[in-house]
Amino acid sequence: MLKLAMAVLWPSFIAAIMAEGFFFSMFDPVDLMMVGGHIDLPPIAAYTIGFFFFWSFGALASLLSLYLVRNEAASQPPF
Repeated sequence: MLKLAMAVLWPSFIAAIMAEGFFFSMFDPVDLMMVGGHIDLPPIAAYTIGFFFFWSFGALASLLSLYLVRNEAASQPPF
């Protein structure tokens, strides 16, 4: 189970780092907060929320990929 968790969480963690870097290099957290209304959050909170959003999205994508690979391998007959 630990191997499965690491196969899903580690690549999604690396992808979240890159996605957050790209996203927040183009958008300022203060400007994003003004679009949705006035929210009193410091920019570090926006970075943290964004990171966990990207990480959970990446983990979902990694888990789906792992499921599809394992399901494909199980459905093929052995040669």
